Amino acid sequence: MLVAENITKRFTGVTALDQVCLEFLAGQVTAVIGENGAGKSTLMKILSGVYPDYEGQIVFKGQPVRFDTIRDAQACGIAIIHQELNLIPYLSITENIFLGREITTRWGTLDRKAMRLKTREILEKLKLDIDPDTLIAELKVGQQQVVEIAKALLVESEVIIMDEPTSAISESEVAVLFEIITDLRNENKAIVYISHKLDELFTIADRYVVLRDGKSIESGAMQGIDHDTLIRKMVGRDITGIRRKANEQVYESLLSVENLCLKHSVRVKDNQLKNISFTVGRGEIVGVFGLMGAGRTELLETLFGLHSKRSSGVICIGSQQVRFNAPIDAIRAGLALVPEDRKKDGLVLGLDVQTNISLTALDNIEQAGFLSQKKESTLAKKYIADLQIKTPSEKQTARNLSGGNQQKIVLSKWLATNPKLLMLDEPTRGIDVNAKNEIYKLILQLADAGMGILVVSSELPEILAISDRILVLCEGILTAEMAIQDASEDSILKAAIPVSMSE
Repeated sequence: MLVAENITKRFTGVTALDQVCLEFLAGQVTAVIGENGAGKSTLMKILSGVYPDYEGQIVFKGQPVRFDTIRDAQACGIAIIHQELNLIPYLSITENIFLGREITTRWGTLDRKAMRLKTREILEKLKLDIDPDTLIAELKVGQQQVVEIAKALLVESEVIIMDEPTSAISESEVAVLFEIITDLRNENKAIVYISHKLDELFTIADRYVVLRDGKSIESGAMQGIDHDTLIRKMVGRDITGIRRKANEQVYESLLSVENLCLKHSVRVKDNQLKNISFTVGRGEIVGVFGLMGAGRTELLETLFGLHSKRSSGVICIGSQQVRFNAPIDAIRAGLALVPEDRKKDGLVLGLDVQTNISLTALDNIEQAGFLSQKKESTLAKKYIADLQIKTPSEKQTARNLSGGNQQKIVLSKWLATNPKLLMLDEPTRGIDVNAKNEIYKLILQLADAGMGILVVSSELPEILAISDRILVLCEGILTAEMAIQDASEDSILKAAIPVSMSE
């Protein structure tokens, strides 16, 4: 269906793809695997018309093609679901889905009713029960991901490229997506599937192709391949899993929270968080698990002072009661928050690595009232070395780096504040197994050095691997708290699933 022949793509100072050759077959799901920075997303952007400037040739259904725009690729029958959400926040779900392909009446006006009905039909297929007129800005990242999938399903495409489509959606939504992929495969579509969640690939993929350091390494059938073999093919070596050693240490209290409540931003009579109480000790890693909409992100944001007018309860740092009216108050008290959406909330994508890292530490790099270029460069080089950020230099634009390296920049920015409590919201979302391991090692090192860690993750193996204690949220309520020794996937999920869903 689609063949890439000797594709080469260069950015300033970086060869992202080097003579890549691979093919995607009709009626099959082909998994494209590789570490962050291997060139997967860059290749997909070339195949879907995002990057028109490259060397090599694309052959679609036996004919050489070249796409100057995404519209050209769509017209040919190639659709892409981007890893980076490609939505306009202040347009509705319907307006985003139909942007550039609006339905019009015979008088040339927008047929809003027809578009709304079609949107509702697609959302129902994806089991997302939300009004089509809802603004994208009002949706959580996971819900936005579902809208991104809906956009691709609107077009009758021959090739559908899915770049990390499940990175922010719940298990039930993943099951729905897999049903849709199976239907598309049965319709003889070619599905290109990129995911760092390797277990998914064994469930859904027919074939794999491996990219490493911008080169195509090998391809083959998924049948007969095991988890460890796939990882070796990705990284070229064995990877040892990281796990926190279970201990029954009594931690000195760092953060204590009592009866934390957060009023709903729209339904003012409802609470998004209801009477939540817990502690985090110095050197302790506390994992937070919950299904989408459980209030995990809102919990971290509330602790960080983002919703001060809607929140109530008692927060203490050590023995000192505090009240954060804004994030700057939380930062001064020693809190740091690595947000769920690194591109929107964690980085200034158009600025370089050095500037992004130093944004939180301007007081430390000034000299006589001016920013010291020397101090700023020294700070950036320290974290580039400490966190092994793969970048040609500290002057490289953040946008041009892979997702894993962008995440390390966000971590560097907050570590530069020397926090007492580091809050991590989905710290490994959309990054490969090797980069995940590097971040796990860093989390364990920081905890061993006495930093308190509060980490939200929708991946149960991740929570179980690095936590000392686990908190489970369900519909804004803390439904369980368990030591790692007492925790299992079953017990955590039982506490996370609302009663109405489990009956």
